[in-house]
Amino acid sequence: MDDDMIKIQLTIGNNPFPLTIHRKDEEMVRKAARQVDNLTNAYKEHYPELPEVRILQMVAYQLSLEGLKEKGRNETAPYIDKMQELAKLIDDCINN
Repeated sequence: MDDDMIKIQLTIGNNPFPLTIHRKDEEMVRKAARQVDNLTNAYKEHYPELPEVRILQMVAYQLSLEGLKEKGRNETAPYIDKMQELAKLIDDCINN
């Protein structure tokens, strides 16, 4: 095993998941597991009559939707606008 790799055991919904991950990813991996547990518990509380498989489908859907929304965000737009503004200022200075 690579020195950068570690073995951890996650518990999601009382189910153990042994994983081998990069050491630098441990916090994120554990946070993701907590997020799944938190969403699962919230849905179970809100929809106690639904079977667990349906609850897990809803959690998967919600997390997938959030991921897709995040992918669609354009974080570079403010920087591009600022760069265009600066380029115009430079052009104005050069041409005057």
